Amino acid sequence: MTQQDLSATAALLGLIVLQLIMLSALYAGIPPIATPLFGIAPFIGAAIAAAIAAVVLLPVSTGAGRALSVLATLMALVSFGPQKYFDAQFALIWPAVIAGQLAAAAILFQVVRTIRSTRNHTVTPPFDTVSAQ
Repeated sequence: MTQQDLSATAALLGLIVLQLIMLSALYAGIPPIATPLFGIAPFIGAAIAAAIAAVVLLPVSTGAGRALSVLATLMALVSFGPQKYFDAQFALIWPAVIAGQLAAAAILFQVVRTIRSTRNHTVTPPFDTVSAQ
């Protein structure tokens, strides 16, 4: 599959996720103003779409994949970030909060590690073309 195919596939999967989540919210009868900020279906749909697109574009191997991985991670931290330790319902949601934070840390670690390793390595040809002649 070409990079163009991967990009289009990621975008299409993102649209499918967004549409399914918005359709589900519509059928559930949840108006966007009935839920708190960042709990509404459009934000959650966008977060899921970004994560799926990052997976398709290879989360750390491509620039677009890394960018979407970081975006998806930051969007997930709205729901699972350290601010949730002060949530009144933390006793009920702690497994998801801790798992989400561990996953976010792993993603960010891998992205930073990949960026650092690509900056520190220069590409050298497998053989010297001038002396080989």
